[in-house]
Amino acid sequence: MYAYLKGTVVQKTADRIVVEVSGVGYNVYVSPGRIYDIPEYGEEVKVYTYTSVREDAINLYGFVTLEELELFKLLISVSGIGPKGGLAMLSVMSVDDIRYAIMTGDAKLLAKAPGVGKKTAERVIIDLKDKINAQDFEESVTGAVLEKTLMEHPKARDAADALVALGYSGKEAEHAVEQAFRELEVQSGEDAISSDQLLKVALKYF
Repeated sequence: MYAYLKGTVVQKTADRIVVEVSGVGYNVYVSPGRIYDIPEYGEEVKVYTYTSVREDAINLYGFVTLEELELFKLLISVSGIGPKGGLAMLSVMSVDDIRYAIMTGDAKLLAKAPGVGKKTAERVIIDLKDKINAQDFEESVTGAVLEKTLMEHPKARDAADALVALGYSGKEAEHAVEQAFRELEVQSGEDAISSDQLLKVALKYF
């Protein structure tokens, strides 16, 4: 029904946001693991959406990237994986992690998502392995390697550890530091980046 919504965030909780577009507030469910990517109250947001229509409800599910939306649609095409299950998987794993697990047959990794048992995880692999093409797989591996390399950088690691000490999760911390690192690298170059700068800029991404 809707390809995306672009408007103002007027409410934000652990698993949903309300986006006001031309005076209308849209209730959009989002992955709890990605809520930190959503702008704060009063800021503009663009979310790609999936509309779930049932006899008793019409719900909107929102995603920061088209990549997440497309993977979500693949996941919910599997028997036993509904919209909540799809969001749960995207909450504890990145798009790259899920693609990698499917291509390598790692049911144990997929089963880490709340409500996704081993049998369901195995069904996801069987049903979707042929739908995740080789290019996606190569991009997943490359993305995972790049992220790992960045977090092995002493300054990035120090900043991420400082964020964890402040109460943020490891995944949230690494994501924010990665964004901050790229921002500072463009501005002043890698050699000029300090751990303190990374920490200060990373805090903007929460």
